[in-house]
Amino acid sequence: MKKWIHGLALGTALAAAMLASSPLVKAETVQPVVIDLSPTGSGMSQTITVENTFTQPLPVELRVEELTFDQTGLHGTGKDSGDLLIFPPQAIIQPGQTQSFRVQYIGDPALARSKHYYVTVAQLPVQLPQGQSAIQILYNFQVLVSVKPAGAKAQLKIAQSEVARDEKGQPVAAITLTNDSPAHGYLSKGRLRIVERDRSGKEVFRRTLAGPEIQQTVGFGLVGAGQTRRLLIPVQLPTSEGTIDAQFTPEG
Repeated sequence: MKKWIHGLALGTALAAAMLASSPLVKAETVQPVVIDLSPTGSGMSQTITVENTFTQPLPVELRVEELTFDQTGLHGTGKDSGDLLIFPPQAIIQPGQTQSFRVQYIGDPALARSKHYYVTVAQLPVQLPQGQSAIQILYNFQVLVSVKPAGAKAQLKIAQSEVARDEKGQPVAAITLTNDSPAHGYLSKGRLRIVERDRSGKEVFRRTLAGPEIQQTVGFGLVGAGQTRRLLIPVQLPTSEGTIDAQFTPEG
């Protein structure tokens, strides 16, 4: 009996595997997960590496999907615009080996504003020996690939900051970022300072997050070209009865 489980709901898939008596066919590691390309020059291409750390040969296929961006984030279009060339598009990676895939932008070199794509590294099912029973968990890893116009730089600014609540009801800071540029930018490419004052104006909280800490707590914090995005900063505040002063300082 063979059972294939597709998608990104890894927790559910792993739980099912733990409850099963059949052996588990495992998957891969992928680096990097975010890539920035240029429309011309040496920055047009970059490499994705896929490592097979387990005991079975790993067949993978790389698929491209163009994305759209709005205030709520990125959304798939279900279409491959042909702007990215992947080589090789498929490979079988032997146990303990690493395979490199080149991602190259071949779209319009006179790009007017940033464009975004998902390159999905999709694990393909393997043919098991006759009579062998196993659960195959097919992992899909999505790599975000973004291309910005040549010479353009992001202009991230904080338009608004306020006290909000996280999923547990705890007070946290919320910031609204604007980017009046044809190039996308990242909150994690800078420093974020958060100051909270109580109703009397007394400072009760101050914290500065550097880029790596922002990436660990918020993620990359992508803000698209010409976009506005609201982000919760998952750092607990001492009180919900206050005001927030947030400042963002980009790298350099």
